[in-house]
Amino acid sequence: MNSIDISKVSIIAEAGVNHNGSIGLAYKLINVAKKAGADAVKFQTFKTENMISTFADKVERRKKTSSSKKYQFEVIKKLELSYEDFRKIKKYCDKKGILFLSTPFDCESVDFLEDLVPLYKIGSGEITNLPFLDYVARKGKPIILSTGMSTMGEIEEAINVILHTIKSTSSHLAIKFSPLTLLHCVSKYPTDYEEVNLKAMLTLKEIFKMPVGYSDHTLGIEIPIAAVALGAKVIEKHFTLDRNLIGPDHRASLEPNELMAMVVSIRNIEKALGNGVKKPIQSEFEVMRVARKSLIAKRDIRLGEVVNEKDIAIKRPGTGISPKFKNVIKGMVAKKAINYDEPFRWEHFK
Repeated sequence: MNSIDISKVSIIAEAGVNHNGSIGLAYKLINVAKKAGADAVKFQTFKTENMISTFADKVERRKKTSSSKKYQFEVIKKLELSYEDFRKIKKYCDKKGILFLSTPFDCESVDFLEDLVPLYKIGSGEITNLPFLDYVARKGKPIILSTGMSTMGEIEEAINVILHTIKSTSSHLAIKFSPLTLLHCVSKYPTDYEEVNLKAMLTLKEIFKMPVGYSDHTLGIEIPIAAVALGAKVIEKHFTLDRNLIGPDHRASLEPNELMAMVVSIRNIEKALGNGVKKPIQSEFEVMRVARKSLIAKRDIRLGEVVNEKDIAIKRPGTGISPKFKNVIKGMVAKKAINYDEPFRWEHFK
């Protein structure tokens, strides 16, 4: 699989760093994502030295879930996979028939991923890193940009940089569909329901006139399903082999059976959304004959008699003249005999 199918909702199973630095666990995560029916499995590619200062502290949520006094650098370094590991992971994804994606966190990793991914997924933390966004845009690949922690002004700045770079280089020639997709996101792990503000996804779509999706950090699967119902074209959701594993993102991730349930539900919602054209479906026509009503003769009406108001009832089935034509047939002369309780038909009056 070499690209995302833009004719349907793209479901990205976010493995992130839930491999805990083990390529063996990464392979197992790929197996889970494939079995669940996700379109892509996404990891995170970085050189810790290029991404994090040794003075960077851990975020509060990780302080609460770990007694370690180590700085963020040391914690993240343990979760780093080598470039050779990622080459193996890409080959494994190809073998399994699932799209490989990975979020780069430094320019060196952007360069490394260029030949491995059909698009770049950029995390929320980079949205104010305009030089980085410019660097990614110069690669000429579609970009999916998460917008957690962002104001509308910051999002607009990021969009302007990306689109300006694409337009000012020949890179836009390589992009066969929308060069940029925005993901609404709340960068809290986990996100409480009242903090999701899912309608903000619609605001992004309305204001910036581009495809939108949702990167979810809530517990459970309800919110990404709701996002699809509202029009999300991309869903990204963290998953793990086991929420009890040690690591920064496991507790806010879906377990395998939950990931599968989410994919099935999204596909069902996608089918249910349809094409927006309101008309009877083929299978409704038989029901229509039974459930709708017709104009019915209240008595035996002989050939040549005039049909009056007192001669007309409205009953099922819907196989005769529609009730909306009641005033039309009043005063008409029967050209055939009509039995009591028989639906009126136009041939009775021709």
